[in-house]
Amino acid sequence: MRAMPARARLGYLIALLLSASFVAEAWAEEPATRRTEIKKRTSETLVKLYKVHPAAKAKIGGAYGYAVFTNLGVNLVLMSLAGGSGLAHENKTGKDIYMKMLSGGVGLGLGVKDFRGIFVFKTKYAFDKFVNEGWEGGAHADAVAKAGKEGGAAEGAITVAPDVELYQLTENGLALEATLQGTKYFKDDDLNARK
Repeated sequence: MRAMPARARLGYLIALLLSASFVAEAWAEEPATRRTEIKKRTSETLVKLYKVHPAAKAKIGGAYGYAVFTNLGVNLVLMSLAGGSGLAHENKTGKDIYMKMLSGGVGLGLGVKDFRGIFVFKTKYAFDKFVNEGWEGGAHADAVAKAGKEGGAAEGAITVAPDVELYQLTENGLALEATLQGTKYFKDDDLNARK
């Protein structure tokens, strides 16, 4: 078996160091500070979504609940890593549940991607299943369509599971890129534990 090229070794080392820095930064913050930051990012993300897709406000307001995730991904040579945090909100009770997300994959590329995902849950069952059992995105739907002068396909959101729709925002605005393959969503026990 041939040795890994120096460039590939360097790429893996950089990816490992970046992922370690994300984890260290998250652990260093106090839970109250992290909760405040997640709520702030959630509000900012919703404001941005409503600006690029105003109809989303009524859809989210009329839903059983929603979840907002922010994610920073790193793609180096043959490997991609991403991690993020989020907040699931039950509209009827106003209850917030803090969540985490992790993803990884393989593929060619180089760069950093910052995106935000907004899940809309039409039913209590869909919301509870997502929050209590976690969720693992196994589908890779690339219905790439950006809202703008041409409008947004599927009214800006795509269906990713029964009674669950997803909006994804990128730096360029609203995009329908449901790249959920290898992404796992689950409760953040540290932030949900009130001390």
